[in-house]
Amino acid sequence: MKKTIDQVDVAGKVVLLRADFNVPIEDGMIKDDKRIVATLPTIRSILDRGGRLVMMSHMGRPEAGRFDPSLSLAPVAERLGELLGSGIAFPSAGDCSESIDVSLDALENGRAMLLENLRFHAGERQGDQSFAQKLAALADIYCNDAFGTSHRADASMVAVPEAMAGKPRVCGLLVKNELEHFHAILDNPVDPFVAVLGGAKVSDKIPVIEHLIPRTSAILIGGAMAYTFCAALGKQVGESRVAPERLNDAKRILEMAAASPCDLHLPVDHVCSTEFARSSGDIEVFEDDIRDGYMGLDIGPATQAQYTKALEGAKTIAWNGPVGVFEWPPFAVGTQQVAQAIATATAGGAKSIVGGGDTASAARKFKIADKVTHVSTGGGASLALLAGETLRAIDLLDEA
Repeated sequence: MKKTIDQVDVAGKVVLLRADFNVPIEDGMIKDDKRIVATLPTIRSILDRGGRLVMMSHMGRPEAGRFDPSLSLAPVAERLGELLGSGIAFPSAGDCSESIDVSLDALENGRAMLLENLRFHAGERQGDQSFAQKLAALADIYCNDAFGTSHRADASMVAVPEAMAGKPRVCGLLVKNELEHFHAILDNPVDPFVAVLGGAKVSDKIPVIEHLIPRTSAILIGGAMAYTFCAALGKQVGESRVAPERLNDAKRILEMAAASPCDLHLPVDHVCSTEFARSSGDIEVFEDDIRDGYMGLDIGPATQAQYTKALEGAKTIAWNGPVGVFEWPPFAVGTQQVAQAIATATAGGAKSIVGGGDTASAARKFKIADKVTHVSTGGGASLALLAGETLRAIDLLDEA
């Protein structure tokens, strides 16, 4: 396991904390502060022990090298001040050149500052070494508490800890919690281990399925990604979303699953509509093949029953991706049934982990977020771990 921030002496030292404050903001107001709140234990650990804290994060996708006031972290600094009960210094972004012109002379022990949006600097997304050196020069200790971006090679995630070799490089308490939960289900899963994989992009999930087939008892596939697999089997999928460039991959995975003890389940029926819309279009349920003019938008009743039964006896569960367009009531039942089945299995002693932004939203919508073992804060990072990939941003941190 990695060394954590609470295992190093921070008194009087400058701690450079990479957080994930990429929160939704409308008209200068934060709409959801969960990501800010999730990092508070790490922030308080540093400040309460007399550390001098410099926080950094990205926000949105601004044009690199240009200041965009709608993507400023100023509202985050204000909200952090409210949550912590003390002001947060927030130096100006300046001209958004590669310079990091920050003076720490006035930063007292037990106080914090937040740098402006890292992505206002071209060097952040480029992983630029000189930009990273300027950030690294600010601090005595590096702390990664941004699990949600730990799969990225941005300068603040990789080049900065590389530049701080020889100084303490640790994980924050949020990252520690994430890693413990993922290691618990991936390193020593209790059988039956069932994975539920959904969502729209089949390309994102193919490496995950390949990695999990030898490790799971069953994989339940839903969402738009299911139709590339259905098409690979020669099924009629109507107007459903298919990735033609991934059909050969889908065929290979189906053959791989057939030769393994893992049961790979595809939908046997589908809730379909003639339109991709919340409340318009003709809605019908089709068994097996989907009629021309219709698209699959949720798993059907028979599939819901099949997936619920598969989850009932599970002792380890990983869920990434909704199995239908759960935001719209006509196509929400499948995801709701899966969510409830996972909650029921967890109540019966199963360990369950929910990963991905949409999946976490579904867990909250169907009120099971507090009824599973863990809801991950990272979509891409959790997918990478489920695919057996290593995270360079984590690997660079010191071992405990």
